[in-house]
Amino acid sequence: MKLGFSPLTAGLSYRQAFDLAADLGLFLEIAYDQHEMDPRLPGARELAEMGRTAGVGFSLHLPFVDWNLASLVPPVQQLSLERTQRAIAFGAEIGAACGVLHTGLVPLRQDEAVAQAFRLVHQSLEQLELAIPVALENLGLSRSDLLETPTDLADLLAAHPQYGFCLDVGHALIQRGPGGSQEYHHLLGSRLIHFHLHDNQGSRDEHLPCGAGVVDWAWVRRVLNGFSGTVALEVTGGAEGVRRSVALLRESA
Repeated sequence: MKLGFSPLTAGLSYRQAFDLAADLGLFLEIAYDQHEMDPRLPGARELAEMGRTAGVGFSLHLPFVDWNLASLVPPVQQLSLERTQRAIAFGAEIGAACGVLHTGLVPLRQDEAVAQAFRLVHQSLEQLELAIPVALENLGLSRSDLLETPTDLADLLAAHPQYGFCLDVGHALIQRGPGGSQEYHHLLGSRLIHFHLHDNQGSRDEHLPCGAGVVDWAWVRRVLNGFSGTVALEVTGGAEGVRRSVALLRESA
């Protein structure tokens, strides 16, 4: 497996993040939203050069802030689609191993609204041009999330074989309880190309360092043994939170 971390979640500047990644042999998961919001950050070409100089690779979290591919408001849905396509191009330019994509929200839980939201997501996934591998991430953190069950995500991925799966173990714990990650893995292990790893106490999305909550890390390490894809830590706690998480994951299963 290739292991990395999110500088945004860790609360690190790019300078700090590149130094830490080079020291620990990690890649960086870039948050595209951050580059949209802060013009002071490097563009794709400069970021790619920074990675080459430091010997650090990338994955990319595609947009999720003020974003909704399932929006029932046409201008919002169209802008979300356009932002996602620009982000995929950004990912290709920096040489990202993969991009991670959320699946949308539908706060209006009426049957016709939900059905239309699903139609829009299917349409969007067909329209996107994938210059890098893209993995759909499990969410299920609130009633507004379009996909409510692992089966919903499995059905969506079955309809769109060009996409992979990102298993977020923290989200799975909150949504489905202690066996949530195993449930998703059983259904979608054959589509799995990327992991998001962080911890929590089972009730809210805390993004704690690995081992600071109740995620079953022994199971995670067993699954990672022999996994050939990418694994990104989304942990708080700065450099120490990243180091603690890396140490736990590199223990023998």
